[in-house]
Amino acid sequence: MGETVATSLWGNRDYRVFLVIQTLSALGDSFSFVAIPLLVLHSTGSVVQMGLVTGLTGVASIVTGLFAGVIADRFDRRRLLMLADVARCLLYALIPLVWVFATPMWVIYTVVPLTGGFAMLFQVTYVTVVPAIVEPGQIIRANAHLYGSYAVATVGGPTLAGLVAAAFGPVAAIGIDAATFAVSAAGLLLVRLRPTPRPAEKEGEEQEHSPEHGGVRGEFLAGFRFLWAHPVLRPLTVLLSLFIFLTHGMTDVIIFRIKEDLGHGDGTVGYVLSAGTIGTFVASFLVARLRKGLGFGASWIGSVTLAGVAVGCLGLTGSVPVIGALSATMLLATGVAGICSMSLRQEVTPGHLLGRVTAAFWTTHYSLGPLGAAAVTAAAAGFGVAKVCLAVGAGVVCVALSGTLTGIVRAEPPEASSRTATASSTPESATESA
Repeated sequence: MGETVATSLWGNRDYRVFLVIQTLSALGDSFSFVAIPLLVLHSTGSVVQMGLVTGLTGVASIVTGLFAGVIADRFDRRRLLMLADVARCLLYALIPLVWVFATPMWVIYTVVPLTGGFAMLFQVTYVTVVPAIVEPGQIIRANAHLYGSYAVATVGGPTLAGLVAAAFGPVAAIGIDAATFAVSAAGLLLVRLRPTPRPAEKEGEEQEHSPEHGGVRGEFLAGFRFLWAHPVLRPLTVLLSLFIFLTHGMTDVIIFRIKEDLGHGDGTVGYVLSAGTIGTFVASFLVARLRKGLGFGASWIGSVTLAGVAVGCLGLTGSVPVIGALSATMLLATGVAGICSMSLRQEVTPGHLLGRVTAAFWTTHYSLGPLGAAAVTAAAAGFGVAKVCLAVGAGVVCVALSGTLTGIVRAEPPEASSRTATASSTPESATESA
């Protein structure tokens, strides 16, 4: 029976249910992905305020990340996912309710960052539950499927969001997103997770030194210590921090380019962003083959380099179809890099530390995101989208090539990573094996 489960993801009922409800949630997410910037632009006409909302949301995510991993490692992870879904449902539902009577921008500046905080809690917990649903050797395939389902949902989502926004306004699209979070929370009731062994269950003699006894600060720093000691995760975190700084505001820049520079409407924005997410779908098919054939280092460095080239080329064209194709290329590349990065972290991190390591990883590499979003959108308004895209693209290529000078290029093959994940029970053993 165990062998059957290990060789077939589709025989795992909990994985199937989880895949379906996350696809539905992704469909709703794609509505807000388009609707929030459009609502800000409709209300203010300012790309700078679009960047400010994005930046504030990033700050909320960073603050939440300080303790999200501690919460994910302490409490029932399925209930945390449900809590995050319910909270985002209520917060997003508040926007259309308020907009019936007035259009106060302070609601956007309050609600959207709060949803960003709950999104961070969900994302950290989400990463920790995948290894509790599938077998260790199935992690990269499961992540590829989940990423692919996200792509399927978001291929149609931005188009629908653009059409809904054009016909009924961005507020209606936000209301649809709120409804999908409610359905996702209900669906999580059907998912069962394997319990995560605590260190004390295997090595009781280390209990007194466990980071759980160091308070919230000690627990968060346990994730940091693991990242800093790992020869691949350490440089990966630093380079991703720079990558996020450069690219965090690119969606706002693309929307501004299409609407303000090229004079197209909301429907065109939806079509372009939908075309872009096709790249995410393709990435889910390619990533397992690329990592198996090339290894982690070559797959990650090559894909980030391709992303930089695509961003740079965005500044050289005024053709909407070409912008859509370049967006697809950019998301294909970042999709491969993202799946490889998350899978490696899940493979080499012990289960009881995975929440804290994930929170430390995301908090660190998203820390520059708000500044980057504000800087890139302000630069786009001041110097033009074309020059900013060329500068950002060149910076991303430099970040990727820097990886050749670090442990990233020497990362172990995925088969060894899977064995490490199965064998490791402490942060130290996982670090040494990588």
